[in-house]
Amino acid sequence: MVIHTLPFWFLVFALFLPRIALLVDWFQGGLVQFHLVGLIPLIFWALLPRALVLYLIYLDQGFSTWFLIHLIVALLVWGGSGGYHSRRRRRDDY
Repeated sequence: MVIHTLPFWFLVFALFLPRIALLVDWFQGGLVQFHLVGLIPLIFWALLPRALVLYLIYLDQGFSTWFLIHLIVALLVWGGSGGYHSRRRRRDDY
């Protein structure tokens, strides 16, 4: 069932700063309809905010264009961050 309750600003802002976008939407009460309670959403907010954003988009819209855009960005960020750390470590060894 498609709900479409996530605001447009959240979908765009979460591409760049997902943790802050989740926090702002939580303060505005936008995440109430998703019934995120307990420690699991808090742990995902702290450790894997992009995965939590993907889950929220899936609950709100299913497999939509926004879900695919966020999935591609998440894969690029997760894939690219490992190369950055290994290059930096090698440069520091010299």
